[in-house]
Amino acid sequence: MSHSADVLHHSSVPAKGAAKVRQWAAFRQKFSDFAAGALVPALLLIVWQLAGNLGLISTFFLPTPLMIAEAFKNLTVTGELSGHLGISVSRAASGFAAGGTLGLLLGIAAGYFRRVEQVFDPTLQMIRLVPHLAIAPLVILWFGFGETSKMVIIASGAFFPLYINTFLGIRSVDNKLFEVSQVLQFSRYKQMVRVILPSSLPQILIGLRLSLAVSWLGLVVAELIGSQSGIGFLINFAKQNSTTEVIFVGVLLFAVVGKIVDSFVRILEHRLLQWRDSYEG
Repeated sequence: MSHSADVLHHSSVPAKGAAKVRQWAAFRQKFSDFAAGALVPALLLIVWQLAGNLGLISTFFLPTPLMIAEAFKNLTVTGELSGHLGISVSRAASGFAAGGTLGLLLGIAAGYFRRVEQVFDPTLQMIRLVPHLAIAPLVILWFGFGETSKMVIIASGAFFPLYINTFLGIRSVDNKLFEVSQVLQFSRYKQMVRVILPSSLPQILIGLRLSLAVSWLGLVVAELIGSQSGIGFLINFAKQNSTTEVIFVGVLLFAVVGKIVDSFVRILEHRLLQWRDSYEG
């Protein structure tokens, strides 16, 4: 017994060593990819800072990275930045929840029932082509400068990506799966939960990703046109006071938060779609 246990112990040592080697190789690959992606932005920041220090560019119109970092620090210390950011994220989340949920439900209905498509889709496709900036003045005229108008602008943008991708996802489900579900005598509810939604999930997740992105863009439009708080208001206020570095802080915040949200959805895609052989996320 002791001899066999000793053999097992020694055989497990190389396996553990090989696992550590693979982990280290994976870490090195990820670090290499990150370094390659960060090279161009790092060089750009260095050249930008040097150009500002040497007077080759006007720091009034194009403040240096260090000036922007100083403005970011000051806004963070006073708590002003976190307050505006929290309000903006809350607005975007509320608008996305309203518009995205409606888009998902109507996309499922239009994809599953042809009559719903015939009634709603032509009108929705026409409205979809109207830009945010075109409808924003009307929304503000109807609902005023309060939170309702901002939510309507954000929700209108969040609605269409989820509606269209959910509709396309359901319509692209293999007919053979429907035939199998009919042979198994699935109810409509069971057919939807067991067959249709899992098969259309990749397309729905693409819609989710696009919907979140458009919600964030809609937030920019809503806050820049009329707002007394939020990152868009901070940018507008900085423009009126000619503090260009604060404008850059607001723009960078929009970019960074948008990237974080997009990365979160990509991680969600990777976790939910690992079962698909064709998934390459």
